[in-house]
Amino acid sequence: MTDSERSGETTPVTRKGGGTAATRGRTTIADGVVEKIAGMAARDVVGVHAMGSGLSRTFGAVRDRVPGGGGGKASVTRGVKAEVGEVQTALDLEIVVDYGVSIGDVAGAVRENVIAAVERMTGLEVVEVNIAVSDVKLPDDEEEEPESRLQ
Repeated sequence: MTDSERSGETTPVTRKGGGTAATRGRTTIADGVVEKIAGMAARDVVGVHAMGSGLSRTFGAVRDRVPGGGGGKASVTRGVKAEVGEVQTALDLEIVVDYGVSIGDVAGAVRENVIAAVERMTGLEVVEVNIAVSDVKLPDDEEEEPESRLQ
């Protein structure tokens, strides 16, 4: 047993090609990936009723009902737009809040949750998260799901 083995030290392994595995190649992250992460993180915040404007939610509800209409993916990214660079990203979110909550507090919590999730999962620096509150869900409002013409 060598002295370094006894002391618990490890000797770096030199591989052909030089450098660590992390420096051999490039990783790119699509805008849609960041949008999905941000959309999920924003929906986790108490006080966020929905994402997107009323019109985009209406079209999304119809599209979700049509076979092959892309249900699922669209609803996760609805109300989220990301611009992704090599090391940074910026996000725009459109949310609907529940009546009675502090919009400032909800927006702050959304911003914190989105930044934490995106930075943890992607390694990108989130330089800004812009939040537009497009509506307030009143307690007596019915869900805005359009009646389907499809049988």
